[in-house]
Amino acid sequence: MVPFLNLKEITARHRSELLEAAARVIDSGWFIHGREHEAFEQEFAAFHGPCQAIGVANGLDALTLVLRAWIQAGILHEGDEVIVPANTYIASVLAITENRLVPVLVEPDDRTFNLDPSRLADSLTPRTRVILPVHLYGQAADMPALCAFAEKHRLLVLEDCAQAHGALIDGKRVGMWGDAAGFSFYPGKNLGALGDGGAIVTRDPILAEHLRALRNYGSHLKYQNRYQGPNSRLDELQCALLRVKLTHLDEDNQRRRAIALRYRTGIRNPAVRLPQVARDEASHVWHLFVVRVDSREAFVQHLQAAGIQTVVHYPIPPHQQECYPALHSLDLPLTSAIHREVVSLPISPVLSDADVDAVIAAVNAYAG
Repeated sequence: MVPFLNLKEITARHRSELLEAAARVIDSGWFIHGREHEAFEQEFAAFHGPCQAIGVANGLDALTLVLRAWIQAGILHEGDEVIVPANTYIASVLAITENRLVPVLVEPDDRTFNLDPSRLADSLTPRTRVILPVHLYGQAADMPALCAFAEKHRLLVLEDCAQAHGALIDGKRVGMWGDAAGFSFYPGKNLGALGDGGAIVTRDPILAEHLRALRNYGSHLKYQNRYQGPNSRLDELQCALLRVKLTHLDEDNQRRRAIALRYRTGIRNPAVRLPQVARDEASHVWHLFVVRVDSREAFVQHLQAAGIQTVVHYPIPPHQQECYPALHSLDLPLTSAIHREVVSLPISPVLSDADVDAVIAAVNAYAG
């Protein structure tokens, strides 16, 4: 069996470093907002460029808290609209509705699965305040075009970087294009914790100060609460472990790119539609390698019989989820087709060349 993702093997490569990091935390006796947390925030910020990083409990909180901070600052108001790709994972939409803002779902670019800048004008209304692009599957969205549109119409840009740690556009990391960005450190991500975690990056020092208080019960000083805030803290242990894994992120992303290139050159099956790279190779970090097939169930069964494990990301689009009945009537044919046809093939920095060969051979043997 070629596993879809072997987290045990991924983690084992850095076992000694991770154990040493965990021991530092245990021996310190300090488990929340200590030296490891401070160091990780500094290192994660430095990885991106001139910005500040704010650790939070998970990726959803990262997006939710930025929108909440803008509301508390009077920049956004209940009922304001946020443009978001219709085919994203539901967390992007949950962050919007959690703040009583209105998601405006826009069809993606058919080639890249990302927000299509050419469709934005048709979705613009007097209540539009934010664009929330998602760098889906690890490919950087067209940030130059999206940011130009945002600047023209005086919109904020909140990047969802949950799947694209380290992706570059013209040498500039994702997360550094908008006003703020949210990251997830869910274990399966390119930069994954050994538990849950998330972070925000921003170049706005006032927003950063607001977010540091907001994540900690709204407290800017101990026992003093400037805001009504949740408890969303990235703990010392995860920070220590993430510091180890951050040093290997670019190398791991390069391995992912090499595997993806072999898939893209080796798979030759007219029944299987391969993903495309819109810019240069550095703009994609291949969190997922997602193909499209008309008969997904038959394709998945064929690969399973060949010993290839796959996953579907994601079978149900946000607008068809039970929790959003008001969105069920939306006509989003491309999004619906994508969610009906996508299949994710195995990809990770520990996938062997033999495993890659096996996947290519199995995909090419599919009769359609």
